[in-house]
Amino acid sequence: MQEIQFQLTEDGSHTLYLPEMDEHYHSVHGAVQESRHVFISAGFEACRSQSPRIFEVGFGTGLNALLTAVEAEKSQRRVAYTSVELYPLSLDQAGKLNYGAMLDADSLFAALHDASWNEWSSITPWFDLKKVEADFSVMQLPENEYDLIYFDAFAPNKQEDLWQPEIFDRLFHSLKSGGVFVTYCAKGIVRRMLQASGFLVERLPGPPGKHEMLRGRKA
Repeated sequence: MQEIQFQLTEDGSHTLYLPEMDEHYHSVHGAVQESRHVFISAGFEACRSQSPRIFEVGFGTGLNALLTAVEAEKSQRRVAYTSVELYPLSLDQAGKLNYGAMLDADSLFAALHDASWNEWSSITPWFDLKKVEADFSVMQLPENEYDLIYFDAFAPNKQEDLWQPEIFDRLFHSLKSGGVFVTYCAKGIVRRMLQASGFLVERLPGPPGKHEMLRGRKA
């Protein structure tokens, strides 16, 4: 794992910075507000299933999983959440992040990181989690399995292998009919690749500091 630096973003929440890649895990304008905007407001709330099966590319800090677990309990929707990560944080690193304190969910955030890898864990009555330690670029996915996909890989110029047509083809086929795909990225080349894979793509207003984001649906 590369060197990691902890940084505060403008909304008071942490992000991580990788000097070797010159890349942040989240927007410096606000990690929590970005994740809420992209993955909860545009993704979870747009998903029609009352028992959504969610697939996340990039577990990272666990922030998206935490926000989803909180929303699952609020809305009383039973979530099965699968997330893939090639370079998991250590428990010590995760323990230094302030998301649990900010969201009044310290024990929940700890439970997400304490959960075993590569097997299902029941985190709350509303949220089951399976963290998969793997390289997503070569990972096989079941077809017609997921109601919602969070695509939270590093930016295309930092992690080019995950922003390829075959990746989006694989994700499209893993979605159920009516399923939703969301990503913070709004680059034209990404939008065109998603459309070529079969997604109905719309540009949405982005979080603070970003003009647009993308949401796709499987008709």
